[in-house]
Amino acid sequence: MNPSELLSELRRLRVVPVVTLPHVRHADPLGETLLGAGLPVAEITFRSSAAQEGIATLRARHPGLLVGAGTVLDRATVDQAVDAGAQFVVAPGFNPDVVDYCLEREIPVVPGVNSPTGVEAALARGLPLVKYFPAEASGGLRLLDAMAAPYDGMAFMPTGGLTPHNLLDYLSRPQVAACGGTWIASAALLAEEEYEAIGRNARRAAEIAAAAAP
Repeated sequence: MNPSELLSELRRLRVVPVVTLPHVRHADPLGETLLGAGLPVAEITFRSSAAQEGIATLRARHPGLLVGAGTVLDRATVDQAVDAGAQFVVAPGFNPDVVDYCLEREIPVVPGVNSPTGVEAALARGLPLVKYFPAEASGGLRLLDAMAAPYDGMAFMPTGGLTPHNLLDYLSRPQVAACGGTWIASAALLAEEEYEAIGRNARRAAEIAAAAAP
């Protein structure tokens, strides 16, 4: 998968569950739940020790699921993500070393930005998509609208503070390819193995995304 193909797929899916796995045993039922809910994508964050094995499990058992690695902060984590089979990498900020290493390894990378400087750093490397993070804390839609205005060619994936209540507002922006959502499969829901609730959250997110489609 190249960066353009990833962007196209994210524009189709519109919402990406951002997941911190409490334990690797949660990966398989999570994948089954997301596929069953019609939201076949997950960003597995390296905020827990289960991330690498969880990504490998999802890729092996659920080939229909688009699986990315999140909270990638250094080259070693890029290697772990790629070795596990991650199809894309997401970072909370713009670390040139991490971005350039992902480009060397030919894995799509979505770095985090919340300023025009970050957007221009991404443009300089030919990246078609950046993560707007932390979206709500940085200024929400007001900052996104102002920041995106000069950059017609850049797509954004807002993440951070998004909920079912503001998701449609974000997805209605033409510059937004997809949104990241931590509420869909929170660590608390996974720890309690509340897969029915996760499925409801995923279906609701997919419904909102469908309502936002042009």
